[in-house]
Amino acid sequence: MTKKETLIMKFKNELLAAAAALTVFSGCTEASQVNHNLRMQADNFNVRRKITVFNLRTDTVLFQMEGLFSISDDSDGDLDITVQTGENEFKQHYVRMAPENCYVVEDITESGTGVDKYRYELNFLPEWGLKVTHEE
Repeated sequence: MTKKETLIMKFKNELLAAAAALTVFSGCTEASQVNHNLRMQADNFNVRRKITVFNLRTDTVLFQMEGLFSISDDSDGDLDITVQTGENEFKQHYVRMAPENCYVVEDITESGTGVDKYRYELNFLPEWGLKVTHEE
């Protein structure tokens, strides 16, 4: 092996080692990995959640929903909510978001409660008592 070939080989090995170190040290933090895993579990309908949409100007709760659901926002910023209502059964809901509206999503999973897995509940203007519940 010539001196030039030896230098090239050494450079390649050092470059490979640097790339490996960069990959290891720039990896995801534990928190970001946990966050990713929880999002995947929720999007696969394994996490019971509650969403609350409220108006920031009036402090009025406009919409609440509990159940196994996945949330995505479309190009307009509106919410597309897919709810699992049974084994391989789903319903789609759309929530129009205005600039003065905000939403919060909570994980309300409780293990061993005996609650129907596919039960979900929608509340429009909860203070008025308008409620829709789906149970098996």
